[in-house]
Amino acid sequence: MSVIIRTEDLSKSFGSNHVLKSVTLEIPEKQISAVIGQSGTGKSVLFKTIMGMIRPDRGRVWFKDTEITALKQDALIAIRRCFGYSFQNAALFDSMTVGENLAFPLKEALRLKDRKEIRRRVTEMLEWIELPGTETKRPDELSGGMRKRIGVARALIMQPEVLFFDEPTTGLDPVLSETINNLVVRVNRELHITCVMITHDIPAAFRIADKIAFLDQGYVIAGGSPKEVAASDHDMVKDFIRISFSELQV
Repeated sequence: MSVIIRTEDLSKSFGSNHVLKSVTLEIPEKQISAVIGQSGTGKSVLFKTIMGMIRPDRGRVWFKDTEITALKQDALIAIRRCFGYSFQNAALFDSMTVGENLAFPLKEALRLKDRKEIRRRVTEMLEWIELPGTETKRPDELSGGMRKRIGVARALIMQPEVLFFDEPTTGLDPVLSETINNLVVRVNRELHITCVMITHDIPAAFRIADKIAFLDQGYVIAGGSPKEVAASDHDMVKDFIRISFSELQV
């Protein structure tokens, strides 16, 4: 197993709020990793720090052999093209059609000008997420699940090596949540993209993730395979897992 992202002693504070505290983490390449934990424990800040959107107070981040935390702005912008980000609320532009939303990063980030090539990529991506023919629709015409899938498609269209999912199933019913979780698996298995997800859907994380990191109060208090995390003797981890799975049974 090769490691594609690695953090070492990563710490970040906002004033007196110490969000990340000495986080050391390894993300395996071409697998699915999940970061779980209670709300407000620094999961989103960890994502943004890894991607170079937030500078840590201490510690380092590597993408393969490149230390992201040592890069200047131009090099940082270039390496971010290796990352895709699927936002919790999809973050689609309401004033644009679905096709225009997907074309936007191709035009703005990759500077593609060939309209036929842009149209081809948009069409192929919509077919891959099983929403063909939705190019002319606007986000407010789509269901919540469809918007989530379009958000994933917009991240995928840049052909990233790593795709970050921020709470991909928030606000969805169990059936649609399963559809999105299955999409994460497809992204990983069919496109061979490393997937890293923040999720409150603990049963799903234990079902589809190859590796799990449990973040609490800025620390990674448990990590490893789902089986290893489930066997943790940390009280917070045991309670969190027990409550999550008991709610599922109810």
